[in-house]
Amino acid sequence: MTNKEQFELEYVLRTSPKVLDKLLSTPDGLSEWFADDVIVKDDMYTFHWDGSEEQARLISKKAGEYIKWQWLNDEEDELETFFEMKYTIDPMTKVVILTVSDFAERTEKDEIVRLWESQISDLRRVIGA
Repeated sequence: MTNKEQFELEYVLRTSPKVLDKLLSTPDGLSEWFADDVIVKDDMYTFHWDGSEEQARLISKKAGEYIKWQWLNDEEDELETFFEMKYTIDPMTKVVILTVSDFAERTEKDEIVRLWESQISDLRRVIGA
């Protein structure tokens, strides 16, 4: 059994929660920056990258606030892990703060963080921020 630890990454984005909500929760939006293609059936999201695919179950979401999934592999291994993208508006600056919560094994954390940095860079490119 793997031992995954939770970590959080925080990003400042110059966009609106409405725009971000579309990019984080719809198949079309996610296909613009997170994966090459995304197929949603009920609460199951299938993400495609360069010929590989991963499935994640939608745990919960609230428009304008967050979306949370669990990778199917982790669910099958009965791990209490998830990945979540939470977003709030900073009351002073009015920018959107995106907080990514994820889990990784200690030996893989740096690689997973670099992957998120790359994904968020793509997200910024899409929103023009």
